[in-house]
Amino acid sequence: MLRSYLPAIVFLILGGAVGGAFAVLNTVIGPRRATPHKQDPYECGLPSEVKRGMRFGISFYLIAMLFILFDIEVIFLYPIAIELRAYGSFALAETIVFIALLFVAFLYVWRRGALEWR
Repeated sequence: MLRSYLPAIVFLILGGAVGGAFAVLNTVIGPRRATPHKQDPYECGLPSEVKRGMRFGISFYLIAMLFILFDIEVIFLYPIAIELRAYGSFALAETIVFIALLFVAFLYVWRRGALEWR
């Protein structure tokens, strides 16, 4: 049983070791010049002094929603890509139709100018 988990355990140990080594090297070798400008929080490209009632433009929300939509649609391709041989040629045809419809939707959004930042 342990033999089947051994590659994952080795991967986790190596990943933790590399991450820890980079963190230690950053604290030892990295620069330590802290300025008030560097200490300010950075939030979505906006300055920290933004008033509470500030309104975002509609293009911000539109691009965020489109990103989530297309990102979730692409996630649906993963299970079919893993088990494509088990599903056969019908799944391949359905996947091609799905990608084509997704591409048509992307072209529609692009032509309407929804991806342009205003």
